[in-house]
Amino acid sequence: MLRLAVFLAALAVPLYWLYLAWIVALGPDPGKWLLDHLGQGALVFLLLTLSMTPLSRLTGWPIWMALRRQLGLWTFAYACLHVGAFVLFILDGDLSRLLTELPSRPYVLVGALAFSGLLPLALSSNRWSMRTLGKRWKRLHRLVYLVLVLALLHMLWVVRSDLQQWALYSGIGGCLLLMRTPLIDRWLVQLAAGRRARPRKVANNP
Repeated sequence: MLRLAVFLAALAVPLYWLYLAWIVALGPDPGKWLLDHLGQGALVFLLLTLSMTPLSRLTGWPIWMALRRQLGLWTFAYACLHVGAFVLFILDGDLSRLLTELPSRPYVLVGALAFSGLLPLALSSNRWSMRTLGKRWKRLHRLVYLVLVLALLHMLWVVRSDLQQWALYSGIGGCLLLMRTPLIDRWLVQLAAGRRARPRKVANNP
């Protein structure tokens, strides 16, 4: 049920944005508005994806890990829409202009690297890839942390003067990266184990 709710919410947002564009409610440059918001949507889904493991560690609830793959795929879907909006609204649908844009827009190169990192993660987000790759699957999916850093750098290069929203995303991202360090990760596991052990102690000592 929760996965269905996530699916419907993730699908509804870009559809609503397209509706706003249809009724001319996105300001003087609707293409730029859609481009920016699709990119931010991809970043939000990436942060949500990375938060699933710490939440699972803290609560012990399996539902978080069940949602992780779905959120990761929505990250890739929004990133694809973001790239599509860039090609359509910035390059006017002319892919041949991409090579000329890269030297003059370094943030495009950084964004392209982030998207290139997401591609193998999305393609390998299935049980067949997990079985085939074995231990290499986990090593491959650690690439997501580099993708996060590149995505934040890409956004910083785009917004530049308005850093308030970027600071929020980078702060959350920094905390999530810190939680994945071995020391903090072990502490989260021990904290969760201690919380689960307390009710048993109370039950054994009425």
